[in-house]
Amino acid sequence: MRLAAIDIGSNAARLLIADVTQDKDGKPQFNKLNLVRVPLRLGFDVFEKGEISKEKRGMVLQTMKAYGHLINAYGVKNVIACATSAMRDAANSTDLIRKIKLETGLEIEIISGDLEASIIYENHVAENMDTDHSYLYIDVGGGSTELTFFSDGKLVFKESFNIGTIRILKDMVEEDRWNEMKDYIKSRTKGYKKIVAIGTGGNINKVFSLSKKKDGKPLDLSLLKDYLKEIGSFSLEDRMNIYKLREDRADVIVPALQIYINVMRWADADEIYVPKIGLADGLIQHLYYELSAKGITS
Repeated sequence: MRLAAIDIGSNAARLLIADVTQDKDGKPQFNKLNLVRVPLRLGFDVFEKGEISKEKRGMVLQTMKAYGHLINAYGVKNVIACATSAMRDAANSTDLIRKIKLETGLEIEIISGDLEASIIYENHVAENMDTDHSYLYIDVGGGSTELTFFSDGKLVFKESFNIGTIRILKDMVEEDRWNEMKDYIKSRTKGYKKIVAIGTGGNINKVFSLSKKKDGKPLDLSLLKDYLKEIGSFSLEDRMNIYKLREDRADVIVPALQIYINVMRWADADEIYVPKIGLADGLIQHLYYELSAKGITS
């Protein structure tokens, strides 16, 4: 079965195309065929002005047309397309979604932060880890941070906070909002087994790559603090040159590190695993299980 997922985030839009096969035990195996990322940066418009500008609307439409052509070229019949924080906040998102549907046939659903957290959790990364710890998923985006926490194999909470990298860059996250997140994490994680973090999102993936750690090995909180201090000491241009970062990664990686570090500190987590997954991966799995429940297997 070949599936496609589109994730329109506050910083970038991604198209993931994957083949799904089954192993000898009948478990689905998700094989990535293509991942395309376009840095639309919708949050820079929306979080400041409350809507998506004409220029950005044109960029979104052209991106979706290109994604539509790729989906057709790969012969994909089943597609799921979602938009997150920036589109949630934009006053004119409904009109844009209608135009996309009209011109490309793609149906975009704006999902809540709660559902976003659930879909990321569907990657089930923690199922392969020991039961001596509790696990806190931390997904940092441009507009929001999604947290999902479970212990003893049971979901304890999932929560979305409007604290994201672009909001921080635009100086739009007040101290009260940070305190709200801190109090929530501290109160809701107290008394559980030792917590290990699981980080998702492009920024933590990039930090993991920079660390040269082997896949499956965690990053220490102290290392994240070192990277924050080091990367944050350079100008945007120097970050791009020294760490070989795109501009749209070089500016958001510092506030992303701030979020991961704060969440880990408040949850008393010393390590973070980085499975290199994101919302698009969760969407592919979500779509597969939806189709399977309906008896659609090809």
